[in-house]
Amino acid sequence: MQNRYSKLVETIFLKNYIKGSERVDFKRVDFETTSQELGITLPKNLGDIIYSFKYRTALPDSITKLAPGGKEWVIKNVGRSEYSFVATTVSRIIPDPMLITIKIPDATPGIVQKFALSDEQALLTKLRYNRLLDIFTGVTCYSLQNHLRTTVPGVGQVETDEIYVGIDSKGRQYVFPLQAKGGTDELGAVQIEQDILLCRCKYPDLICRAIAAQFMSNDTIAIFEFQIENDEVKKVCEKHYMLAKSSDISIEEIIEYNNR
Repeated sequence: MQNRYSKLVETIFLKNYIKGSERVDFKRVDFETTSQELGITLPKNLGDIIYSFKYRTALPDSITKLAPGGKEWVIKNVGRSEYSFVATTVSRIIPDPMLITIKIPDATPGIVQKFALSDEQALLTKLRYNRLLDIFTGVTCYSLQNHLRTTVPGVGQVETDEIYVGIDSKGRQYVFPLQAKGGTDELGAVQIEQDILLCRCKYPDLICRAIAAQFMSNDTIAIFEFQIENDEVKKVCEKHYMLAKSSDISIEEIIEYNNR
């Protein structure tokens, strides 16, 4: 299937690419016309092709080698059923292995732990039960909506995994778009940027703080905060939390946390 996807994307890119370009536009309908030209059977869900190259699979070498120096190609939504390959300095977000891990008493109900899967929904559940957004941001947060799908002008359809709202000790109110990835899926800067644009459009009176979370090994969760600077997504903060039994958090560790 990936070979089929790669051939489609490669053909569409090379057909529209102009030497030296940092943006290559295409439309959803191009998948249909290109598949007919190549004799390739399309998947029922055309959106899976876009999703695959945003979060799961690297673009073909024939595309990546044409990126300007120091940049990578990413696929962005630019309108309804309209997309663009855009050359950016950062495309994927990887947890920093050098960061320390902070143990948090696990408040996930036992029955949830028993049946939770190592995927996006399990991650969202653990974040919610353990109030990890509150801990990470220092703001009291409330889940507003799961899987918000809406249309943003100039972007097209945008979907975020969960929207939180929150309030701090000074009464300032926030909106937190959250992207969560488990398994082999990767976080992408494009989705973070779209989350921020979504909040600017739908929640203009709230302070937007874009959040992403990623399952790591050993039940560790990486949480990130981002903002846009000079039209690029930049990481503001990253923390790693391990959900543990209270008995597995030693007094020595608590004292160490107190002195940080």
